[in-house]
Amino acid sequence: MPCARFLVSGRVQGVFFRASARAEAERLGLSGYAKNLADGRVEVLACGEEAALAQLEAWLWRGPPAAEVAAVQRSVMEVAPPPRGFRTA
Repeated sequence: MPCARFLVSGRVQGVFFRASARAEAERLGLSGYAKNLADGRVEVLACGEEAALAQLEAWLWRGPPAAEVAAVQRSVMEVAPPPRGFRTA
């Protein structure tokens, strides 16, 4: 199962970014997590179908209404076994 790690920068903490990302990932049938990083970015790990990962990436560029996304970096991740469900940390 393909997995991707996204690092989202900009105004992405304190704007319900993680909770909104979880809702979008669950809607797309993805598993993984979203967590705040100490440097102000949000890390999102998502596993599932490539088409759903691409849709999540497009959503991450927008984020929730109060967010101001400056950049989204994507890298391929090898995760075994893939996570169950989607959580925020």
